[in-house]
Amino acid sequence: MSHVLLPVFALVRRADLAEVIGWALAAKAAGAGARVIAERLGRPVETVRGWLRRFASRAERVRRFFTVVLVDAGVDPAPPGPARTVFADAVSAVVGAWWSVVSRWPNVGKVSPWLVACAVSGGILLAPSWPSETINTSRL
Repeated sequence: MSHVLLPVFALVRRADLAEVIGWALAAKAAGAGARVIAERLGRPVETVRGWLRRFASRAERVRRFFTVVLVDAGVDPAPPGPARTVFADAVSAVVGAWWSVVSRWPNVGKVSPWLVACAVSGGILLAPSWPSETINTSRL
């Protein structure tokens, strides 16, 4: 067995950067379809569909996890209101958690919400094991 340290910009079992995948998730939350997203990113449509399906299959758990991060990290947290879909709610929670982290540690604002999401989730945002019991928001 081999162990590899994963850089913060990479997600487990994904070749594309967290920001690329995050952009696809945000585009889907805004109403874009997989074909349009794939075309804009220059990625195969099946790859993009895989990202979207995996995220959609755990959207409620992701929303809850990142809402906890938002509340735990925020100086004066304000969770986002409901979006049109559970998928969009989860994306809003990720971005809201980023805002909370930025409010506490302003220099973090120099990175995207998707890098923060990757770091906070330990890179497993789209991995089969999400959410892992090993993820602990108390370390924030």
